[in-house]
Amino acid sequence: MFTGIVEELGEVVDIERAGDSARLTVRGPLVTGDANDGDSIAINGVCLTVTASQGGVFSADVMGETLSRSSLGTLTPGTAVNLERPMRPDDRLGGHIVQGHVDGTGTLVARRSAANWDVIRFSIPPSLGRYLVEKGSVAVDGISLTVSALGESDGGHWFEVSLIPATLARTTLGSKQPGAVVNLEVDMIAKYVERLLAGRTQ
Repeated sequence: MFTGIVEELGEVVDIERAGDSARLTVRGPLVTGDANDGDSIAINGVCLTVTASQGGVFSADVMGETLSRSSLGTLTPGTAVNLERPMRPDDRLGGHIVQGHVDGTGTLVARRSAANWDVIRFSIPPSLGRYLVEKGSVAVDGISLTVSALGESDGGHWFEVSLIPATLARTTLGSKQPGAVVNLEVDMIAKYVERLLAGRTQ
């Protein structure tokens, strides 16, 4: 379980393909400081299991399901990634409950700068759009964000987030440009509510 508060900007060192799976090697001195084999670390919002860790670098295996559902398959050496360790039971919940189970991907379609923040718009698959509400939470590449606007246009469903300078400086969203693909995880509670309500009508 994560909170969507990015601890460190890491860097992809290597990605080894093996059929429909891959092994990802990432540099992250902070998150590997207390990491052991079998621990979890979220990379761009995807919960992965550490298989090796040494000298500030760790490796994790990525199965085909994860590659097809997330943007991890597009990573290349040198790419910056958002890293977060799981929350402890006594931690503050600074963001919102994030499982690290990506629901799908979206695309950054526009960004505009204001005096002290940036507003970024993302496209979203229609199947996920119903889980978003204005002022609700969404995880974008593992970053807990608040939906500031959402709607539909000729290009399909979209939502916007407003990013303060700290978020721009400490996460990959500070440098991503239109066309970039991002991992999306909608609010877990919304999915449970939908499931429960569907059961009442059967």
